[in-house]
Amino acid sequence: MTAFLCVLAIVLIATPAIAGEARIAVAANFKSVADELETAFEARSDHDIVLTSGSTGKLYAQIVHGAPFDVFLAADEARPRRLEAEGRAVAGSRFTYAVGRLALWEPNAASVGADRLKGGDFRRLAIANPDLAPYGAASRQVIDALGLSGAMNEKLVFGENVGQVFAFLRTQNVEIGFVALAQVLATPEARRGAYWTPPASLYDPIKQDAVMLMRGAENDAAIAFIEFLKSEDARATIEDAGYGAQ
Repeated sequence: MTAFLCVLAIVLIATPAIAGEARIAVAANFKSVADELETAFEARSDHDIVLTSGSTGKLYAQIVHGAPFDVFLAADEARPRRLEAEGRAVAGSRFTYAVGRLALWEPNAASVGADRLKGGDFRRLAIANPDLAPYGAASRQVIDALGLSGAMNEKLVFGENVGQVFAFLRTQNVEIGFVALAQVLATPEARRGAYWTPPASLYDPIKQDAVMLMRGAENDAAIAFIEFLKSEDARATIEDAGYGAQ
C-alpha cells in the first residue's frame, strides 16, 4: 500500500495542472483577428479560450441577460463602459485594444471611392445596423458627411453586424458596402477587388474596448488572456490586420 501511495504521489506531481478555459464575446468585425490571437495565446499558455462573435449590441444584450462570458471585446467604448457602470464588469478593467478603420468595399470593381457613392450607379449599399453596430453608425456618418442621406435611403440594406455585411458582399448578394478595413485586408488579394478608406475626419473614432466581466474576475484563463491582449506581440498582430492600436 505504501509503495502504491508513493507511486500515486509521483504521478500527481508529474501531472500538469488542468488548463483553464475562458469564454470571450468578440465583436464580429474582430473575429478573424481574434482567431489569430487565440492560436497564439493557446500556443504559449496552458489555457484555452472559446470565442463567440456577434454584433456589439447583441452581445451586450446577451451579457445583460446572463450569458456566461468572461471577457467582452466590443466594437465600441459605450457598451463596456455601461457594463462597468452596471456592475456587470470589473471596475477599472476596461481598455482600448484596437481602433477600427472603415472601408467601402466593392469586390468586383477595379476602383471605388466617394465618387462611386455620389454617382449612385448601383442597386444596393450594405451597412451594418447603426443601432447595433459601431461600424454601422460610422457608415451612416460617412454617408451623411457626403451629403448622400436622402439619395441612399432607398438603396440601403442592413446587416445585423459588419460580419453579415461582409458576407453579403462576398457572396455577391450586394454590390457595394461598408465593412471593416481588417476584413478586406484578410481577403485573398485575387478576390479583394477595390476598396476605399474614408478620411477619419468623416466619422467618430471607432475605439474598440475590452473589459473583464464579473464572471471572469477570478478566472485564470481570462486574466491571462487580458494580459496577452495588452502584449507587444498581440498589438503587432492587431496592427498588421489593419487596426490602430493604443
